[in-house]
Amino acid sequence: MKAYKHPAIEEVTVEQLLHALSDPVRLGIVRQLAAEGEASCGALDGGRPKSTMSHHFKVLREAGLVWTRTEGVVHMNALRRAELDRRFPGLLDALLRAPSKTGA
Repeated sequence: MKAYKHPAIEEVTVEQLLHALSDPVRLGIVRQLAAEGEASCGALDGGRPKSTMSHHFKVLREAGLVWTRTEGVVHMNALRRAELDRRFPGLLDALLRAPSKTGA
């Protein structure tokens, strides 16, 4: 199975985080992971096409928001909460509490 690349948390910028979370689908994924913990891609796809979701997970990984690991044939995702809170204290909490247009 494919091993995913994850940036070191020291390389993550606030601009990357804000860009990744500017999309309502990605913000919804992050909110769901924050509420429920680790989840498979399938549990987070909301019925959207696999190719679309692959793109969203890639953006989230590259922005340093999500850690993806392979467990058999399943890809499990977790929010990098502790690392993000150390690097950007309070930012993730504020972003997750903020209302959105879509109500996500």
